[in-house]
Amino acid sequence: MSFLLAAVRSFLFVLFLTVTVIPWALAVLLISVFAKGDKVYWSCAGWLRLAIYGARYICGVQWRIQGMENLPTEADRRSAVILLSKHQSTWETFAYPALMSHPLAYVFKRELLYVPFFGWAMARMDMIHIDRSKRAQAWTKVAEQGKRLAALGHWVIMFPEGTRIARGKKGEYKTGGSRLAIETGVPVVPIAATSAVCWPRKSFLLRPGVVDISIGKPIPSVGREAGELMREVETWIESEMHRLDPSAYRSSSTHVAAAQA
Repeated sequence: MSFLLAAVRSFLFVLFLTVTVIPWALAVLLISVFAKGDKVYWSCAGWLRLAIYGARYICGVQWRIQGMENLPTEADRRSAVILLSKHQSTWETFAYPALMSHPLAYVFKRELLYVPFFGWAMARMDMIHIDRSKRAQAWTKVAEQGKRLAALGHWVIMFPEGTRIARGKKGEYKTGGSRLAIETGVPVVPIAATSAVCWPRKSFLLRPGVVDISIGKPIPSVGREAGELMREVETWIESEMHRLDPSAYRSSSTHVAAAQA
């Protein structure tokens, strides 16, 4: 696909998001006056589902998922987990609530709440928004809210690298997610996602292709040390990223082989 065609399709997609988010967010705000909890969450997830299908039909961004069986079943609503995912673009933040059958609680920077319409709707959901400039207070809030949500059987989702990472790169895996898992006694579930193949970070230029999502088996947290647990999560995610998107890691693999030689 030519750059021009991709740009036109991406513009139409952004326009689609803008036109649909305003009435949808206003509807969510209205619904939240009369309903709480899951009803508000699924109302918001409905727009996210609309967004990823918009990306699919306007820009050709498709997806395939493996490992859904590693998540608690819909019948086991009280089984909490901490989802720890690779983060490459906006796509997976939209996709997870749209594709998973259980409500998720994101840990995110509070600045997102100030985004017109989108942020206003987010503020009505039971999630964990933090002030990154106050790290000690932020962790206290994550621990307190995480324990409360885990007790309710909610799935808390975090991006251990802290920000979107360029395709083929690896950020520093911070231990907040593994610390929360140990504090709450619930398992962690690692997730690899190749979203930058189609939607790179810091860009609204989408290209057609397939985003692969791979969900790993739950890793128990009881009796573990936070750093050790996060290293296990990191090893699984990064190994899976190499398997799912080998062309993106070809240069780094070459460098590693050369160094070992």
